[in-house]
Amino acid sequence: MKTVVNKTQKPLSVPLPRGKVLHLGPGKTGQISSEAAEHPRLKKLVDAGEIEVFDDRHAPSGGTGDIRKARPSFYGHAGGSGTRRSGDR
Repeated sequence: MKTVVNKTQKPLSVPLPRGKVLHLGPGKTGQISSEAAEHPRLKKLVDAGEIEVFDDRHAPSGGTGDIRKARPSFYGHAGGSGTRRSGDR
């Protein structure tokens, strides 16, 4: 796996193999496969300085502060936040 960082102040659509696209907000990160990192259109964005690609094993430690730790997802079932009804009505 590789980590991609949007170095611009605008949202980017990063082209990936098989017609897929990674959407990254300004300064945000995403993960792609090692195979996808070799995509020619993705390499053009790297050469232009719009994105950076890091190997997860060799990601920069500190310094830029751009790579954020993953947070748990809060989408989906809220787990007990609703009202319970009694079956004795």
